[in-house]
Amino acid sequence: MSSTAPINPIIPGFAPDPSLVLVDDTYYLVNSTFHLFPGLPIYTSKDLVHWTQICNAINRPSQLSLSKSSTKINFFEDGDHMFATGGLYAPTIRHHNGTFYVVCTNVIRDDTDGSGYGLQNFIVSTTDITAGKWSEPVFFDFDGIDTSLYFAADGKVWICGSKSPGPMTRVMLFEIDMATGAKLSEEKELWSGTGGIYPEGPHVYLKNGFYYLLISEGGTYEGHSVTMARSRDILGPYEASPLNPILTAAGTDEYVQCTGHCEAFEDRDGEWWGVCLAIRKGAEKLYGLGRETFLVKGRWTEDGWLKFDRAKMQVNVPGVQAEDEKRLTAARDVDLLYIRDPKLARYSLSSGSDTYELTASPHDLDAPDASPTFIGKRQRRIEGASSAVLATTSSPAKAGLAVYKDEHRFLRLFHTASPAHNHKVVLQTVNKAKQINRSVEHQLDHTPNNLQFTFSYTEHEYRASIVVDGGEVVELGRVDAVELSGKDFVGPVVGVFAVGEGEGEKVRFGGFMVDDAGGL
Repeated sequence: MSSTAPINPIIPGFAPDPSLVLVDDTYYLVNSTFHLFPGLPIYTSKDLVHWTQICNAINRPSQLSLSKSSTKINFFEDGDHMFATGGLYAPTIRHHNGTFYVVCTNVIRDDTDGSGYGLQNFIVSTTDITAGKWSEPVFFDFDGIDTSLYFAADGKVWICGSKSPGPMTRVMLFEIDMATGAKLSEEKELWSGTGGIYPEGPHVYLKNGFYYLLISEGGTYEGHSVTMARSRDILGPYEASPLNPILTAAGTDEYVQCTGHCEAFEDRDGEWWGVCLAIRKGAEKLYGLGRETFLVKGRWTEDGWLKFDRAKMQVNVPGVQAEDEKRLTAARDVDLLYIRDPKLARYSLSSGSDTYELTASPHDLDAPDASPTFIGKRQRRIEGASSAVLATTSSPAKAGLAVYKDEHRFLRLFHTASPAHNHKVVLQTVNKAKQINRSVEHQLDHTPNNLQFTFSYTEHEYRASIVVDGGEVVELGRVDAVELSGKDFVGPVVGVFAVGEGEGEKVRFGGFMVDDAGGL
């Protein structure tokens, strides 16, 4: 039976740049994570509808540093702007001879204003993906992003990627030694797309004697599209599909917009699909939860070209019933997120409960390169609620609940106390690109034993409230969701935080819950 409930997005919330591989009877999917640690979440599914996050490919500080993953604000002539975050871009997952591989780019911003730029391309691997035992990275030299692996039948391993600089990038291919990262051939330009900006996200597939090259172009917002070309030789020349673009929402009034960065694949029954990023665009300038992972149906024409159905909230997956089930779950604590390179000694997590003790850091959420004391989870529901209870209000630390995107944009509720023990709760909204820094204060008439912070949200607004010592609900304010929304690479993460100047200031949170936390 097929579900009548919306199946898309299959990975909701902050889940851009999906890549997928089918191994035996299980699908494995990975997404970009940019400035957040651990990085590159791995999800598994048996039916393309129900997914579980089992691990993260970047899960140890020794693998690489995310300290230089700040966000640059690019302003455009029309008054619009884009938030370009550094860190882990566009991974690809592949499986070969019993080993899983993820290839990815760490985009390094050398200056705190984001003007400096460097690239670290690498491969990590594992023979035990269920345990999440990923290797240290093997780095390789490539001046570009969005790298992808192709294992040829003759034993050669190829990497294709999008060559910098933009916006007129080029798709390149070269042979690589997987053990050392050494290049075994010169770079060969394969294709530059059909004329759209930023040809990127390339993947190569072999089918019926043709090498098919699938890319995205047009930028990752309203003009985003997926295009295809093919060749009898992996090195080209490549012929563009007459059906291009084979996936896009550009120029339509669809609710699901900005579709692109696609991975094509064949399921166990011989049917073809794609996983792509897309945005639920509820209104002008409102970009929902950012770029999420959607499933689209694919079909091959008689003359050998692939075409995808337009991305919709509903897609028919034969034999799958998704109503009233939790479609996205996670192994315990693998979905927890920190900012950049966390000092893990600042965090104490109680096993089997949602109680966290945090040691305050002098770094606030607006730090461009440090790691504030913050731990959270992706906001997965476009309508829902998240909350936490602060149980230690005697500390002078600024502590509370935040909806965080990057150092330029966050919404938070926090408690603070003066040396004279004047206690207050503050609701703060920050978006530096829009010159928003607004605070609402609520004075408390006593030292509270505990404070419950709650953000309730719809597609269009966040509503902030508190409960003091188990009393009545006090609403502090409502914030238009568009004030946090915009053209960006990341999505909202809801978490608890603590900021303090003293040494060893500790705060304790209980009842931390994001989007009902048990699953979707």
